[in-house]
Amino acid sequence: MRWIWIDKFVEFTPGKSAVAIKNVSLAEEHLHDHWEDYPVMPVSLMIEGMAQTAGILVGQARDFKEKVILAKISKAQVSEPVVPGDQIKYQAEIVTITDQAASTHGSVFKNDKLIGTIDLMFSHIDKNLAGVKFPEENFVFTGQFLRLLAGFIETPSGADQSKEAWKQ
Repeated sequence: MRWIWIDKFVEFTPGKSAVAIKNVSLAEEHLHDHWEDYPVMPVSLMIEGMAQTAGILVGQARDFKEKVILAKISKAQVSEPVVPGDQIKYQAEIVTITDQAASTHGSVFKNDKLIGTIDLMFSHIDKNLAGVKFPEENFVFTGQFLRLLAGFIETPSGADQSKEAWKQ
């Protein structure tokens, strides 16, 4: 099972920037199981939401031919709690990208108010871990993630997905 921490992309400029949203709901177990009297969205899950937003952006920049994983959280600062009923907006942009890695800058908004910054580094693991064997299929960018991009980009050629699965 893979947890998706974004609901949809609202903007996507290939190779440059992406904006995704997450509607926070009390129906999500992690909220009512976390501080029952005052449920809040954990910052660690907001970091993961930004990692998914920025990671898909980085993967798309290389046509999903490489397996992209989060390598480092360079900066993560969130100044206000996010509670059920709030909407999180993740705004990510690529700062640098090479054959081995990429760095991104991200801004986190709560109900359109800037509340944080999350800067991340990603590794292209096929290019970085010499001698380590990984499966041929791209286990990072599955259909769950790629369907979030429907309407923004064409079917990725490097993704291990049939056209039928992509359109579902």
